[in-house]
Amino acid sequence: MKSTRPLMLAVAIVAAPLSSSPGRAQAQDSGFYRGKTVTMVVGYSAGGGYDQYARLLARHFGRHIPGNPTIVVQNMPGAASFTAVRYLSAAGPKDGTAIAMFDPGLILESLSTPDRFNVKFSDYHWLGGMSREVTFCYAWHATGIRSWSDMMGRKEFLLGLTAKGSAVYANAASLRKIFNAPIRQIAGYPGSNEQRLALERGEIEGLCASWSAIPQDWIVNNRIAPIARFAPQRPADMPETPFVNDLATTQEQKDVLDILNAPGQLGRPFIVAKEAPRERVQTLAAALAETLKDPALLADAKKQSLPIELFSAAESEKIVHDVYSASPELVRRFKAVYD
Repeated sequence: MKSTRPLMLAVAIVAAPLSSSPGRAQAQDSGFYRGKTVTMVVGYSAGGGYDQYARLLARHFGRHIPGNPTIVVQNMPGAASFTAVRYLSAAGPKDGTAIAMFDPGLILESLSTPDRFNVKFSDYHWLGGMSREVTFCYAWHATGIRSWSDMMGRKEFLLGLTAKGSAVYANAASLRKIFNAPIRQIAGYPGSNEQRLALERGEIEGLCASWSAIPQDWIVNNRIAPIARFAPQRPADMPETPFVNDLATTQEQKDVLDILNAPGQLGRPFIVAKEAPRERVQTLAAALAETLKDPALLADAKKQSLPIELFSAAESEKIVHDVYSASPELVRRFKAVYD
């Protein structure tokens, strides 16, 4: 039976401040964050890739923020992580003590239906992301699907989904609309953990996901068969998998795919409310960059097989700017695929 989506699942992890680490962030005024609690709101349920990365960061982040605040992680799933984003604009504090980790596929949703969505991600302050992600779609080993051609030969291929607005919705939509792949997405799962359980139970036949979120034993034991990836780079441990732009037959298709693929590169991004003072945003962004170089965090990440590479605030803002700067004609073609 499909998992029921909770309105809000609050699961807290407290990272007690340890000894202070010197660095660029520590050179700034430590007065504001001293004695404070910073809430890191995660847009998906506990146990999935977003949650793993957030809790990894929470264990080390406070040491690199001037004043060594306590870091608390709160899961707030719903609407492909839009519930967490909306929290920043509504009930969340605007002083730099609330951070949201969300699915960057929502950027495409805001481009597709700007009047209904009523959010523009260029209005938020970006801190950066923890990794450079490669999203891909795959089949479960029991289906017998081993390749792109196997999948295309099926009458129907069932994939799990949280909701429209996620990056993986865009992945599957591009395969369905541009390449006429026989894909049907089953929505309503709170996060990737619930989707993986559904996969093992046989409710669905495959998923689209970030490569970094795949359990290592699934890779080692060939439990999945990658079908297509949505970034030009291929991780060293990913089997040969076609890049969707190489499957396209026209430049128009490639242009639309570039928009559809762009947000997936942002890699577990963090944002804060637009009202947060810029100096605090800079403090948090600098602290994130330092934390991702911390040997303790890197050792912790290695134990969990979580790749770490800073996707900077500037890089994040450029991708968001490029998506929103698409020409009206390109947006029209994008919407025909995405909607």
